[in-house]
Amino acid sequence: MNMQVLDAPRSSSGGYKVDVSRGERVGRVSSEWFSRPDDERFLSLGELARAVRDRAERSRTRVVESALIHVEASRSDAERLSLILPGADAPVAPTHWSFGQLASQVGAPAAYLRQLPAALAGINLQYGLTQNRAEQVKTLETDDGRVELRAVTGPDYGRIYDHELVEAVQRIAGDGTGDTRWKVPGVLDWSTGIYNPRVDITKDTTTLYASDRDVFLFLVDDLNPIEAGRLPDGSPDLFFRGFYCWNSEVGAKTLGIASFYLRAVCQNRCLWGVEDFEEITIRHSKYAASRFAHEAAPALLNFANSSPMPFINGVKAAREKIVARSDEDRAEFLRRRGFSKAETCKIIDAVLTEEGRPPESIFDFVQGITAVARDKHHQDARLEMEAKAKKLLDRAA
Repeated sequence: MNMQVLDAPRSSSGGYKVDVSRGERVGRVSSEWFSRPDDERFLSLGELARAVRDRAERSRTRVVESALIHVEASRSDAERLSLILPGADAPVAPTHWSFGQLASQVGAPAAYLRQLPAALAGINLQYGLTQNRAEQVKTLETDDGRVELRAVTGPDYGRIYDHELVEAVQRIAGDGTGDTRWKVPGVLDWSTGIYNPRVDITKDTTTLYASDRDVFLFLVDDLNPIEAGRLPDGSPDLFFRGFYCWNSEVGAKTLGIASFYLRAVCQNRCLWGVEDFEEITIRHSKYAASRFAHEAAPALLNFANSSPMPFINGVKAAREKIVARSDEDRAEFLRRRGFSKAETCKIIDAVLTEEGRPPESIFDFVQGITAVARDKHHQDARLEMEAKAKKLLDRAA
């Protein structure tokens, strides 16, 4: 078997024929793509890094006594509150996000406070700060013409700045525009089943995002396809490596990195034909920065530089491991692994439809399970089925 494609056959359009009916569909990147306005979309890692680094350089963080924070309503704007922090030279303006964090710190309902006139909301918030049992909070203040309070967290919050994650990605991906093997992805043409890795990076196609609350990046190595076996028609089953990562320096989400192999990315930035999905997350706890340095950043580097052979060999082993040769064997194999009678029938039918024959190998069953999982409307049920499929592949490897 030709295990890795170094010069894979391309279509006349310059793309690669792929089979996205296999594997999982992952919608995380698509969700980001749908929700980002233009001012949160960046065309290169360099542009993104400059934006979040400049923001960090205009910021300061400190731990203050919550009881010493003074809340005052704006005299010029009845809808605005400002905060005077101990030791500060001027009032700071809380953002929508940090106001919610501050209300949460003192046990006040932020949605209710936002409905009140600023003066009345200030009285309630001031009382909560005075009585706050936590005693201390950590603030993140950014000067952008006026000083904004961007985050209010517990004193042990372990901040990882957005630019630290972006710069870690830059070390393996350069500008993310094709100057290295890692780049913003291409687009699948549904009418032909051909994935074209070469598309212009625009506001509509980019997968590099940042807001005042977070950063999200998705890159692929889609100019170097990997062959892991053959399709029923004898053509190569092609994969590409990909990863996405995210962070929030203001406490809106964890830091995380997900790596995987995929067959295509569509125009809406859904990931198709995903296999071998792995994810690590790091909570912004006291030692988060140390964990990022010792776990997440090296994991990203290792994945970027690693050989695809373990993945290829795992798929090969799953294809070769025959576990069922009769209808009774197939039903027993699935029922013993916790699938219901209805699910068993659907899995077998899915393989019959896609392969033109009933499942025999571990790989056949995994493809059938993931196909059925894609149709599950309840996320927990889908994730449970996908976890069972991954367990089968792990055992085969």
